Amino acid sequence: MNTDLSCKNLIGINGLGRIGKLTLWYHLLNRKFDGIVVNVGREVGKSLNDLIQTISSDTTYCTLNHFLYGYSGKTCSIQIQDRENSVIEIDGFPIKFLKKDRNPRDINWKKEGVRLVVECTGKFLDPTIPDSTAKGSVLGHLAAGAQKVIASAPFKIKNKAITDTSKYPTLIYGINHLDYDPIEHEVISAASCTTTGLAHMINPLLEDKETNDILTASMTTVHAATNTQSVLDSVPGTRAGDLRKNRSVLNNIILSTTGAAKTLEKVLPQIISFGFMADSIRIPTSTVSMISLNITFNSRLDEDAMPILNGDYINNIYKMVAKGSQKGLLHFSTRQNVSSDLLGFPAAIIIEGQATHTRTGFLKVSSDALSAVGIQNPQDINIPVTHAKIMGWYDNEYGSYVNSLGKLTEYVASHMG
Repeated sequence: MNTDLSCKNLIGINGLGRIGKLTLWYHLLNRKFDGIVVNVGREVGKSLNDLIQTISSDTTYCTLNHFLYGYSGKTCSIQIQDRENSVIEIDGFPIKFLKKDRNPRDINWKKEGVRLVVECTGKFLDPTIPDSTAKGSVLGHLAAGAQKVIASAPFKIKNKAITDTSKYPTLIYGINHLDYDPIEHEVISAASCTTTGLAHMINPLLEDKETNDILTASMTTVHAATNTQSVLDSVPGTRAGDLRKNRSVLNNIILSTTGAAKTLEKVLPQIISFGFMADSIRIPTSTVSMISLNITFNSRLDEDAMPILNGDYINNIYKMVAKGSQKGLLHFSTRQNVSSDLLGFPAAIIIEGQATHTRTGFLKVSSDALSAVGIQNPQDINIPVTHAKIMGWYDNEYGSYVNSLGKLTEYVASHMG
């Protein structure tokens, strides 16, 4: 970066894919740092101007100018300050691009004055692999001079013999980010877009006395397309296990998998006691996804033998946290939304209140069954059980995930000293 910024607060971004680019936009908008160093790892197009065009326009979120200023008529200024070293300024905010190295250990973050790196390539997700590994490791960022690294995806630890991963936490802003230990934690995962939305959706239920006794839960995310899918049908790779990802994303609804439930266990360990199933349905839209949460509670009846748990009760939980503990992170909506209405909406999850439904039934336990476990003079009993279906929207790119990632990044930075 320019010498006049050498002593200032800079952030590094490794990778310029969807999350990397939008992370750049987020920090350009919020300006909690003094500048950004982006490692692209290669040339883009034929010149620096081509790279500038790449970062300043977007099919999903329109132009950078529109992102920053809407229809106000104001125009952002993009100036090349140092063409040889690929340094530009956007409205006076300096951004430097590195184009030489792809292995994290070879990116000289120390020389650039970067202490905190957001790892956005999606390729370096095993924090137990040594930084000397030829193909690269997330730990390489530390060897290159960074002090902290936040990965924009769940960790994937290949060595199953490693059971103690406490040094490598998974943190979601607004859920468990206060667990961050500036001394112990050097490499952090910011989970995934779906886990982020799901965590904010289920956490209020775990904290309420009437909904924290959960029997079982499952979720399906109706998820927008991603770059892991094929635009047109293609031939699966050697030993590919999921042939559906090679089918055209433009023309199909594609059943897929998600690791959201497994990752959620690292963020909200309470769910391990009742288990959680999760799957994904990919659809041909560019962003904004929906979680359909199915959850069954041990419940009780009021003095009039009516179920306490119903749609209004659950919606009221969300209304309260939207105004209180999760304000700005969870939004409760009474509108009849469609996905495009929530494009860029800055909340981890938007509860679609009109779609919350419950049904209370009874688990019948016979006197014979009670007698078999040693209960004297038993009678048949009926235990109330309430099943709920709750729907939540999340902009899986900028609005939900990048905003949450950005807030976590700012929090970590504020505790670096």
